[in-house]
Amino acid sequence: MPVPIMGKAAVGEAKLQSGWWSDLREVMNVEQAARYLGVSPDTLYKYLSDGKVPAFKLGNRWRLKKSTLDRWMERQSQPRESRPGRKTAAAQAR
Repeated sequence: MPVPIMGKAAVGEAKLQSGWWSDLREVMNVEQAARYLGVSPDTLYKYLSDGKVPAFKLGNRWRLKKSTLDRWMERQSQPRESRPGRKTAAAQAR
């Protein structure tokens, strides 16, 4: 039985679905980073314009480093009481 020939777009989509995680680069564009973070590109653009997510611009394009995002997510996932430089409501009342 002949093997179906897939176009570049179909091959790329199959690669994304089967192993996109392993093909993740250290420096990602907005679409890649949005998929990695589990948000839409539009949401990520909003976070970037609000300065909520660490990123840099290369020319006029946003770029995000995977290692920087990993550290940022780790800090964001800490309980509020243990975040450095933040005081709990009880500590502020004293």
